[in-house]
Amino acid sequence: MKVSTARFGVSTARRNQMLDITGQVQQAIARVGAREGVVHVYVPHTTAGITVNENADPDVAHDVLTKLASLVPHKDDYKHAEGNADAHIKTILTGTSVTMHITGGDLQLGEWQGIFLCEFDGPRQREVWLKIIADE
Repeated sequence: MKVSTARFGVSTARRNQMLDITGQVQQAIARVGAREGVVHVYVPHTTAGITVNENADPDVAHDVLTKLASLVPHKDDYKHAEGNADAHIKTILTGTSVTMHITGGDLQLGEWQGIFLCEFDGPRQREVWLKIIADE
């Protein structure tokens, strides 16, 4: 077993945004030469998440963000002094990591799937950390 780590930055442009990072994850896998194994994708932030969802139709990301905004509004009777309590709650709902299979050097995703960084308190500069565990 060979274990590698990688990191890359992501700049977000809006307060709430879903950015497809599938390409950056795939590039990191290629750089370390992993052919078979898994990649763990993690975002070390309390107001940003990681999820897998449809990346073919941008309306899906729009609909997800719209529904999250209605379920967890930006302004409510929150006690958190920084004014971003909604972002923390949305991060809890999406989670901060996913683990994906690697086969033949490629991420194993469904036909319409991609990996997304979910920004809930932007715009910001975010980091994505990867742990790649490859069979030798």
